Amino acid sequence: MTYKNHEGYPDPTQGEAVNRVRKEEKQKFKEENERKKEYLSSYRKAVKREQDILEEIQRLRLDKMFPSVVNDGMPHGSSQSDLSDYIAILDEQIELLKKERLEKAKCYKQIEDRIRHMKNENEQEVLRKHYEKGMKWKEIADEMGYDERQIHRFHASALRNFKMSVNVSIDL
Repeated sequence: MTYKNHEGYPDPTQGEAVNRVRKEEKQKFKEENERKKEYLSSYRKAVKREQDILEEIQRLRLDKMFPSVVNDGMPHGSSQSDLSDYIAILDEQIELLKKERLEKAKCYKQIEDRIRHMKNENEQEVLRKHYEKGMKWKEIADEMGYDERQIHRFHASALRNFKMSVNVSIDL
């Protein structure tokens, strides 16, 4: 489509302005999608943080049960250490784990409530499998019985339809 000025001649500046507006809209759309992906990914990140804390607790317990032995033939002082330091560190990690589990549960509920409000079940399923269960695109395609391209189309459509602000109760 060519734009014409007041005299009826083609006006190239109008086309440039329209293209600039389209480019800005496209950029805003991309940025919004990135915010949605980041938000949806927050649950998997919470799961990872929880797993890291659990591994640290396990490492602390194993270190206490099986302290490393220095076998260099040299005399060493007593390997008896104060259990109160160990208990304090372990308690701190357990408290951190409790807080992280609560945050993870809140995050899951918020995301799930928003997904549940979407109309298309395929879009819901793709978001759940990828962002909540951490499945790869190929795994999702195999499980749902579609090819990967269709899964990506569902995902793109789901991001367009995903509402960051759904008025739902988020009480725990």
